[in-house]
Amino acid sequence: METAEQIKEVVRQKYGAIAELPDANGCCGSAQPGPTSCCGSAQAGPSSPGPEIEGNVPIMMAQDYQELNGYVADADLGLGCGLPTQFARIRPGDVVVDLGSGAGNDCFVARAETGETGRVIGLDMTPPMIDRARKNAKALGFTNVEFVYGDIEDMPFPENLADVVVSNCVMNLVPDKHKAFTETFRILKPGGHFSISDIVLKGELPEGLQKDAEMYVGCVSGAIRKDAYLQLIQDTGFFNIQVQKEREITLPDEVLQNYLSADEVADFRQQDKGGSAWGIYSVTVFAQKPMPDTETKTAVCCGPDCCN
Repeated sequence: METAEQIKEVVRQKYGAIAELPDANGCCGSAQPGPTSCCGSAQAGPSSPGPEIEGNVPIMMAQDYQELNGYVADADLGLGCGLPTQFARIRPGDVVVDLGSGAGNDCFVARAETGETGRVIGLDMTPPMIDRARKNAKALGFTNVEFVYGDIEDMPFPENLADVVVSNCVMNLVPDKHKAFTETFRILKPGGHFSISDIVLKGELPEGLQKDAEMYVGCVSGAIRKDAYLQLIQDTGFFNIQVQKEREITLPDEVLQNYLSADEVADFRQQDKGGSAWGIYSVTVFAQKPMPDTETKTAVCCGPDCCN
């Protein structure tokens, strides 16, 4: 089993390679990633072959950002699994922090909501992603959007900085999720909140998917059970926990065959059809940091399969 630092290094290498693809259309080429994009087969464009990222895990999890205000095609690498900024309740003047900001996609959407009076900060541990995001911000002429190098488990930010935290398919890449949510709690202002899209599980992953570091980069083997994920958020001190959106992720056979035997794939499909053994889901979760002495820390969880 890879150590936490080994996993982080794999993540840096894979996402760094994606960040260094040609600027034209980025990795996935458009906001409509599909089975021929890097989200699906490691190709650069949505419909034409392009440079492959060696060992990149095909994932078809990203959603279409094109209808959101502030969307910037050059910043959309199709690496997310939801639309957290759509649900983040960002207000004009807010300070927003995006964890795992990549090329800046969610930051620019957040900037459209917070306006010129607000501030948006992207945090990423992959230097080529930081470079690409800064180039995008400079090209757009934004002076209130910045990108900072750092680790989500040890954020280089002061306490009580952010009104809102967003993140898109990143927490499952973090080896120490408890520490990541603790840091998220620390940098939020009292009364602040987060909206995070992530991959969670129902049931247990097959062993072949659990142990592979490249599948970890594909946002699958790093995922934990949904009930444990929501409980972790509650244990960190957040309240008013809500599942804002949930959708099932289906892995194609050509992906599964990289990690499972033919018999294991068949067993996987049989369990999948049963609908009760296990599954992979994209969820967008909202939670608040309490105000001192004025709000209960008891979680009030809404949405499918409540955490309580």
